[in-house]
Amino acid sequence: MAALLLLPLSASCVSVSAPDKPIEINLNVRIEQEVLVRLQRDVEELIRQNPDAFPQRKPDGGSPR
Repeated sequence: MAALLLLPLSASCVSVSAPDKPIEINLNVRIEQEVLVRLQRDVEELIRQNPDAFPQRKPDGGSPR
């Protein structure tokens, strides 16, 4: 009779085990803005270092300086 009373207790046991395969977390991150900002800064520095190679137009659309 005691075995009948313990049967429901053993049936509600929870088993925890590690998965067979590794857990995969897929992160889709866009870094386009950071790349464009870095590229723009690099280009601005290149233009400052070589002003003759990259002639700039005046804001009114005039001839290069």
